[in-house]
Formats: sequence, C-alpha cells, structure tokens
Amino acid sequence: MATTDRYPRQATTLALAHALSAAERGLAVIPLSRTKLPALRSPHPPALRSPHRDDPAVPPCHGECGRPGHGVYDASTDPARIRELFAAAPWATGYGIACGLPPHHLIGVDLDTKSGTDSTTALRELALRHLFTIPPTVVVLTPSGGRHLWLTGPADLVVPNSAGRLAPGIDIRGAGGYLVGPGSRTDRGVYAVAPGTGHLVPAPCPRALLRLLLPPPRLPRRASPATGGAHGHGLVQFVLAAHRGQRNTRLYWAACRAYEDGIGEALTEALVDAAVRTGLPPREARSTLASAARMTRHRPPPPPDTTHRATGPHEPP
Repeated sequence: MATTDRYPRQATTLALAHALSAAERGLAVIPLSRTKLPALRSPHPPALRSPHRDDPAVPPCHGECGRPGHGVYDASTDPARIRELFAAAPWATGYGIACGLPPHHLIGVDLDTKSGTDSTTALRELALRHLFTIPPTVVVLTPSGGRHLWLTGPADLVVPNSAGRLAPGIDIRGAGGYLVGPGSRTDRGVYAVAPGTGHLVPAPCPRALLRLLLPPPRLPRRASPATGGAHGHGLVQFVLAAHRGQRNTRLYWAACRAYEDGIGEALTEALVDAAVRTGLPPREARSTLASAARMTRHRPPPPPDTTHRATGPHEPP
C-alpha cells in the first residue's frame, strides 16, 4: 500500500519539475491528471458555470473570480503560482502547455494515429499541394504512437483549435488549447521529446500552412441599436477582465466579434481604452484592433512562402 501511495507523489513531483522547466522557457503550464484533462475542477457549480449562456454580453468566467480550476486559463509561467496549482492537485501526473500565449504564441500540430489514419502522409500531401515544408522543430512523441509538432505563430493572429478540419487525424491546438508536455505520465504511457529535437526551439509556422489554419473571414452582420449597446459593453468588460499574458488575445477576440457584428468602428476607442487600462501599450492595442479589422473584413492573403521548397514535413531522426 505504501508503494501505491508513494508512486503518485513521485509522478507529481516529476511532473512539477518538468512544468517548472517549461515555464523557464516562457511556456505557461497547468497540472494535468492521468487522463490528460486539467487536474483541478471548476470552482463553479454546473448550474452556475454559465448562468447567462444566452446573453452574449456576459462572458463565462475564465479565471476572473481569482480561484483555480479554469483549465488552460489558469496557465502560468510564475514558479510560485505553478507550485500552488500542483499543491492543489497532488494527483496530477502531467502538465499542459497553453498555446497561443506570448512570447512563443505556440501552435500544436497533433498527428494522431487513431482509427488507422495516416496523419503524417496527410500532412506531407498538404505540404506538397500548398507548397510548404515543416522546418526542423520540437517534436513530442505520444504514448499512442502519434506526434506533436511545435510551431510558433504571429503575435497579431489568433489560430483557433480544430479537430480533423485540416485533414483526418490532424488536430490543431491554438488559442485556448493546450499540449501535453513532455515528461507527463498518462494512462497510456509517458510523453517524450523525439530524439534529435530536444535542442531545438519551436519553429515559425510556414505562411502557407498558417493560411490553412485560420478560419475564413466572415461578413459583418448589421447590429441593431437595441442589442449593439449591451453587446458592446460586454465585449469591453471582457477585455477589462484580462490578466497578464492574455490581454492581447482577449482584445483581438473582442475586436473580431465587434467587427463581425458591425460595431467595430464605434467600439474602437472603448476597446483600446479598456486594453490600456489592463496594461497593454496603446500602440500595441491599436495594432491588434487593426489586425482584427483586416481579419474580419478585408484581410489580404499572406505572401507565398518561398523560404523552403516543397519537400514535405520535416521528419525527426
């Protein structure tokens, strides 16, 4: 019995050590359970997690209450905060790395092996078809035989999460998502860095691939005066509730929703003011607003990626 009790503590200690090491490299982390899910439960009862789910002016709690248990929104690079999270979850045996956050703006390409899909071949075919190649980058091997490719994205673009949209067996981890960190132990086994890639840093995502990851711009909807005011107020409050490390992402998300609803121009100054009040520099706030306007209304396509020849994805040794 003592051995059984000691093993989880050893696994948690190792997971914490790996998580702290990742945080030293600027990667925000959270504790995970053996099922790869966030180890800490939500502090909100199910009936109260989204009391205003039909009201777009009241966004769900993403940690504004100050308590842990909000999944990836708890992610931090602060060693003291990370230790607190793991202390609150002594059953944690792994850690998750939040995607989309500065300074890396991590994008995870999850090449799965479930259902007999050949995701590696699918990615290679995409590379040949769209004229890009995956540069040498960090690769994490999963216990089930899959691979996670770590890439970085531009600071002014938000890459969404998706499952199988790019191709069968290829999932994308972007803003609001997380990757299981190497060294994590799950029910299936241990995640490990692929040989020959541990010394690398996440490589920039090829522009042609980035175009495939971004959703197509939606036409703006005309907002009625009766609902535009309340909705606009909710978006401003959403930005005001941003913590350090998520201010730019929240501002970009709110600005995109405002432009899509036809109130972007009218809400510009209020959103910029809200972002500045959270600590974001005015110039950076206005740059983020401009990026949201381009994305939702008339975003020009990025120039062709001519850095690499189309030789297919990089294969780790």
